[in-house]
Amino acid sequence: MAGKNATHQRPALPRFEEAEGLGPRDAAFVRDLVAVLEKHGNLDRFGLCLLHDHFPLDADEVLVETNDPEARTLQIRVEKANGTRHVKPSQWRFMPDIGHAKGAETQGGPYEVILQCDVVSLCPGHGR
Repeated sequence: MAGKNATHQRPALPRFEEAEGLGPRDAAFVRDLVAVLEKHGNLDRFGLCLLHDHFPLDADEVLVETNDPEARTLQIRVEKANGTRHVKPSQWRFMPDIGHAKGAETQGGPYEVILQCDVVSLCPGHGR
């Protein structure tokens, strides 16, 4: 999803068609991840997503998710980072070296935001 948008130090993500989903050989990894999430009380807070790219983003662009609860639809669009009204990150990518991660220090951890939710358009948990 994030592709080349957030940092030039990271390798590009695979295209969706080439990205490998979870399979039987990932069972031990998932068990370990579940144990860590459970240990920190985050089992019902975080999950997994398949990191992939559909198209490149410029460094000044972000992906923003909106939804329509009545129509039961989600939409993701590209916006300029300095012109969007998004306020709630909803997906992150782990960063192996936070010293080189764009924005990692201001985000408070070794990750970068790859998708933001526009709470103005009724992001889950926002209420009406």
